[in-house]
Amino acid sequence: MNQPNAAGKPFKRLLLTGAAGNLGCQLRGALAQWAEIVRLTDIAPLDDAAAHEEVGAADLADRDAVMRLVEGVDAIVYLGGISVDAPFDDLIEANIRGTYNLYEAARRHGVKRVVFASSNHAIGFHPVTEVLDADAPQRPDSLYGVTKCFGESLSRYYFDRFGIETVCLRIGSSFEEPKNPRMLVTYLSYRDLIELVRCSLFTNRVGHTVVYGVSNNPVKWWDNSKAGFLGFNPQDSSAKFDGLFPTRAPTDERDDPAQRFQGGPFVLGEPLERKR
Repeated sequence: MNQPNAAGKPFKRLLLTGAAGNLGCQLRGALAQWAEIVRLTDIAPLDDAAAHEEVGAADLADRDAVMRLVEGVDAIVYLGGISVDAPFDDLIEANIRGTYNLYEAARRHGVKRVVFASSNHAIGFHPVTEVLDADAPQRPDSLYGVTKCFGESLSRYYFDRFGIETVCLRIGSSFEEPKNPRMLVTYLSYRDLIELVRCSLFTNRVGHTVVYGVSNNPVKWWDNSKAGFLGFNPQDSSAKFDGLFPTRAPTDERDDPAQRFQGGPFVLGEPLERKR
């Protein structure tokens, strides 16, 4: 873990990609507590920079732009890329090429810690009757999930070969409240998200770690015991939302694959085509 610098912050400069997205907006304020300077980027427009921020647009598929973006940062919170299923050509640019560009820039600039936003859709074709830990095999439920499996594997390579530590956050469903019965199981509160990122940045040695981004919900599909050294103890639960829906969480008693597999509706999707 970094020692506080002259400004009393553990990091001189942190980079947050995907800063204009839902989760990026939630993390933006929290990072100010941990770094003297927070560098924010997204392909989408961002609000004006605060005094402690550096704001700029960047396409992660642009290798030169990413190289400039990573220069001078101590650690990276990588939320960038496409966060839903999309045409494969788009996923290649944002989630495949963009992830490679970021890790290669981290290697060249000597960055040693990345917090990578993976997804529960990297393991979405496991049945809802299973409880998965960090060693569960990848079973992506979509091409989007495939790109997150790629990111996890690429980050493993960059740790084994170059010593860049990564915590892969297999994020469940992080919203203000669950949007459907499945999210009663996969719900990750914003407060727990911020704490998970904090633990991922400040734990002294993380190597290459997979952790499930989920709150302390009544029904559990994921077991974080193998990432327990991170010290992540979720404080929130979806229990308070139990009355939102007429049906409960998915079970394997139904014929619908979206009920039998952890990925929900993603397991039913067809590959998307880019409109011409």
